[in-house]
Amino acid sequence: MRWTKSRQPRKQRKALREAPLHKRQKLMSATLHPDLREKFNRRSLPVRKGDVVRIMRGDFKGHEGEVVEVDLKRLRVYVEGATIERSDGQEVYYPIHPSNLMIIEPNMDDPMRRKIIERSGGEPE
Repeated sequence: MRWTKSRQPRKQRKALREAPLHKRQKLMSATLHPDLREKFNRRSLPVRKGDVVRIMRGDFKGHEGEVVEVDLKRLRVYVEGATIERSDGQEVYYPIHPSNLMIIEPNMDDPMRRKIIERSGGEPE
């Protein structure tokens, strides 16, 4: 898949739809809390399961919760507490785009994440 320089919405949508996994990882980034920005010396980090995030836009604006699932195929994140009720009464997680999230407490269990932060000159927790 080639990333074109085109600004046509049709081609932009196609590029997102057909993006390979390594490029989808980058698209799954969310902004960091201002305190974390200073500490990690970067603006954003890819969202991971276990991160505590605040929803910044949409119906669940202001809600804080832990990331339950990250769906790379749909480019959506599922946050604990952000649920809707189906017509049959079942509670399901509402899919949220990562650009509408702010990471408040990152899950630092993964050594790869520590390396990402160290590369940008920040101090991992």
